[in-house]
Amino acid sequence: MAASIQDFHFTSGDGLNLYCRLYETGAATRSVLCLPGLTRNSRDFETLARHLQARGYRVLTPDLRGRGHSAYDPDWRRYQPLTYVEDLWALLDTQAVRRCAIVGTSLGALLAMFMAAQHPEKIAGVVLNDAGPEIDGVGLARIAQYAGKQAPVASWEEAATQTEAAYGQALPGLTREQWMDYARRGFREDESGRPRPDLDPHIGTSLRANSGANAPDLWPLFAQIRDTPMLVVRGAFSDILSAATLARMAREKPDMKQFVVDNRGHAPLLDEPGCERAIDEFLDARPLW
Repeated sequence: MAASIQDFHFTSGDGLNLYCRLYETGAATRSVLCLPGLTRNSRDFETLARHLQARGYRVLTPDLRGRGHSAYDPDWRRYQPLTYVEDLWALLDTQAVRRCAIVGTSLGALLAMFMAAQHPEKIAGVVLNDAGPEIDGVGLARIAQYAGKQAPVASWEEAATQTEAAYGQALPGLTREQWMDYARRGFREDESGRPRPDLDPHIGTSLRANSGANAPDLWPLFAQIRDTPMLVVRGAFSDILSAATLARMAREKPDMKQFVVDNRGHAPLLDEPGCERAIDEFLDARPLW
């Protein structure tokens, strides 16, 4: 089979129509599942997926329910990690993926941890991009403030400006062209041709409904995946994954690989200098497979 890019849909256990893009390559036997952050979607992984595809990996980049080309959930209370994990197992089953590595950003990193704990035999390794078993409350409050509450925009220029306002502190140094590209990954044109955030606003409703409660202690979950090969990527001034949390993770899992991205907050884009090399070295390690 020649290298190709295919879009397809699959059905969740509760009947939602969900979307995934598959980067296929020849007879690749090594699969990588890429999982986006809370308000993001599969398009964030276009660059990394093409890079991994060129290196011989089969890459799946799904839109979680309520994002991108996946259906919105009529019950916003189901926008929560264990529901997403059930959807992802359904996806892997439809593609007959028996074992894969996961690259997860933010929420996607937490989903990778849950999946590795549930079925360690199915997960070859995890790349946790700027999230771990302890979430900094400062960053969580920041995300809860804007998730699903963006003001309407009338043009792509306004969408790029809004995107820069939301992420500019975490991603300094991007050009206007790069901000426009990032906006096009997070917005989609509606019937009138105006860009709108490409997600169900109720995703923010769910986050805010649960952010007032005590955050769950995920350190026991982290202990369960101590045997899972792991690379942790952290933005140097992240307000989600603190340096102290990263240090504790390294103490509790001494074989953990880590890479700190200079001049980045939450979350690195994974195209920064050194990121692709760190991911390549981790995924290419023979013991992983």
